[in-house]
This record gives sequence, C-alpha cells and structure tokens, in this order.
Amino acid sequence: MFSVLAKLNKLLLPSFTKQKLDISKAKKWQLILISWRYYVTTRSLKGK
Repeated sequence: MFSVLAKLNKLLLPSFTKQKLDISKAKKWQLILISWRYYVTTRSLKGK
C-alpha cells in the first residue's frame, strides 16, 4: 500500500528539493507535505 502511495506522491506532489526550498523558511503547509512524503517513503522502504 505504501509503495503505491509513494509513487502517487512522486507524481502529484511538488518536489521542494528541485525548487531549492530552504527548510528554515518553509511555510507550515510545506513542512506538512515534506513530513508526509518522508513518512510514506520510509514506510514504503520498510515494506520491501
């Protein structure tokens, strides 16, 4: 399930590393998206 979510995240959500976002200046919604992508990615890797 998490591997499918990880693929959807990659397709649908913006990549802040490509935008060179500074974490210290990120807005709250950006931090929420970053933590969501991290959570899904780590769960996906644990399942493999």
